[in-house]
Amino acid sequence: MWPRIGELRTLALGTPGELRSTLNGLVLAGVKTATAGLLSEYAEEGEELERVGERLVLVDDDDRLVGLVQVTGVEVLRFADVGWDFARSEGEGDPSLEDWRSGHAAYWARLGTPVTDDTDVVCLRFRLLPTDDGVLST
Repeated sequence: MWPRIGELRTLALGTPGELRSTLNGLVLAGVKTATAGLLSEYAEEGEELERVGERLVLVDDDDRLVGLVQVTGVEVLRFADVGWDFARSEGEGDPSLEDWRSGHAAYWARLGTPVTDDTDVVCLRFRLLPTDDGVLST
């Protein structure tokens, strides 16, 4: 299972270190409003897909609160069917859908999970929420 803070699931973007820090910064700046994950990771971790309206705790390398997001969309697509609108929403500066695909394929291959056009990808959209509403304490 993925870590929880209180009763909320956590959202740990990318891999620990510089990548996670960069991605978290993009979320906090309002640039990154989506992320992609592999459906197989959910099965391996025994996790259900996120639900629209669910709140997630954005965490750093030490599973500490960085921000709070609310899920606005969840869709499972074949890797080849992920469109430019979603890729652009990831806010990572890819100039084209082809660049997004090659970058993500290389990332997952480095993690030991090569993808094909038929690999199922979870396309998660979210919006940043204020964290000062008493929902969580840091």
